[in-house]
Amino acid sequence: MQIKQEFKDLIPPLTKEEFKQLENNCMSEGIREKILTWNGFIIDGHNRFEIANRWDLEYETESKYFKDEDDVKLWMIENQFGRRNLNKYQRTVLALEYKKVYSAIANKKEYERKTTMPKSAKSNKEPISTRKEIAKKADTSSGTVSQVEFIQEKAPEEVKAKLRTGEVSINAAYKEIKKEEKKAEYKEKVLQERVETKVSDNIKNGDSLKILETLEDGCIDVVLTDPPYGISYVSNRSIFDDAITKRGLLNDGEEEAFKLLDKTCEILQRKTANNAHLYFFCSWSVFSNFEKIISKYFTIKTPIVWDKGNKGSGDLDNDWGNQTEIILYCVKGKKLVNTRRGNLISVARLHTSKMVHPTQKPIELLKEILKVSVTDDDFIVDPFMGSGSTIKAANELKYKSLGIELDNEMFNIANNFING
Repeated sequence: MQIKQEFKDLIPPLTKEEFKQLENNCMSEGIREKILTWNGFIIDGHNRFEIANRWDLEYETESKYFKDEDDVKLWMIENQFGRRNLNKYQRTVLALEYKKVYSAIANKKEYERKTTMPKSAKSNKEPISTRKEIAKKADTSSGTVSQVEFIQEKAPEEVKAKLRTGEVSINAAYKEIKKEEKKAEYKEKVLQERVETKVSDNIKNGDSLKILETLEDGCIDVVLTDPPYGISYVSNRSIFDDAITKRGLLNDGEEEAFKLLDKTCEILQRKTANNAHLYFFCSWSVFSNFEKIISKYFTIKTPIVWDKGNKGSGDLDNDWGNQTEIILYCVKGKKLVNTRRGNLISVARLHTSKMVHPTQKPIELLKEILKVSVTDDDFIVDPFMGSGSTIKAANELKYKSLGIELDNEMFNIANNFING
């Protein structure tokens, strides 16, 4: 006896549990059903044959007569429909195989009619061609047949295995494959539309407005930045006069900070790709101003909340302790996210002893954000680099980036921090 893979593939495989149950039955009761063959090939009993050989069990065989392989295949499929408790996916796969074989037979008959029969004669075998006919055979809907056809063509074997066991539904598998296909199409489109720009160094000391203008229009895929808030930030939390948080920030007066943000967004609107993500750190006290300015150029989607883990200083007698900061997530076009996560990110704030800039953000926080938005070869820009944390995070993730810092002293500090 021989095994013909083409025949074996027609039979829906047993799950591990089903095979184990069959094996136990054969071990305790013997192999009671005959193994059926045609021209020396097994057409029914592949699993029993495997178990018999494994445990040296006796079995009987019976040879069946069929005109050709196509008739064998039709019989095997009909036999599976009648003998197995198949789920919807397995029945539909069998019905699609039935269509393939039956249509091949009909096509052969039609060829014979055209070449050997009188013109008036007609084949009595018509191909099964519609999803409605297949659905009737599988006892399901034509919509399910359409989904299974798509799954059979696109799905990896591990997904098909889950469908056979019922671990995943046809609809869920179909939607997931379509989703992945959509992502692949989007990535291909991004590659085709990508605008490359030359950047000699990924950190630059100078006016961000002027440096941004030197970039090619449409070249930026992700912006992650912490612009001046317009609140002249100086913390009184530390008792030490030389604490990093007691240093005033350059250009952090309210009026000029908002003007700078507006002009930066106007330039970024031109320099970002057709589909881009932008993240702006923002204090709750200037949220309305930031929202008004940024929304002129980009669509504000979701405020992300950074939970710093402990509350900051402020009005100790008449206010809640603030331990969060807002990050405005904005989009231009429809750049897909890599993963959909909640908009609360819990990363402990940096201790002042580890900071090189008064408003420095933790590297892990920035990585969490970048991982949601950045795909291979994306270009990330931070127009207000400060400590350089965004660029350091991008470097560690091996992303292409550019950071810009106006203050010369801060630039040198950031350079040491990034490359240290």
